[in-house]
Amino acid sequence: MEQNLDDTVAVLSRTPSVLNALLRSLPAFWTQANEGKDTWNAVAIVGHLIHGERTDWIPRARMILKSGESKTFEPFDMKGHLGEIEGKSLNQLLDEFEKLRTNSLFELRAWKLQPSDLEKRGRHPELGSVTLSELLATWATHDLTHLHQLTRVLASQYRDAVGPWEQYQGVFHCAGHGTK
Repeated sequence: MEQNLDDTVAVLSRTPSVLNALLRSLPAFWTQANEGKDTWNAVAIVGHLIHGERTDWIPRARMILKSGESKTFEPFDMKGHLGEIEGKSLNQLLDEFEKLRTNSLFELRAWKLQPSDLEKRGRHPELGSVTLSELLATWATHDLTHLHQLTRVLASQYRDAVGPWEQYQGVFHCAGHGTK
């Protein structure tokens, strides 16, 4: 299946409300816990999405539309979320993400992209030549990846509490995400 801009926007526009429904005003037991050493909690995941909103998706799309492959994207800072979350509550982060996403989608829609625009290419520092269509599809699947991660992190807090039912809970047997 190819990327469809309307379908992509449909997913992207829902992410803030999904995060709100899952996380807003939850006790810290749920939102501060992670899956173990070097893993993220809910706050870090939202911070990562905020950082991506500021530095990745729309900035890279702008670069493709303006410069094509003549400029290489800046590498993504996988620790950039640390500055985003410092001194902020989860509710503040959720509000910030919603505002940033609304602005991003407003800008994306204002471009009135045509099929020829979606085939324009940019240069990723590791992947090489990529299309705007691929970037937009990745943006939507990136959201879904982190929603998946978030539900896995939340569920992991009850791994022991479910007792023998653990074997039936697929979320506990997920290999996570990353490279193939």
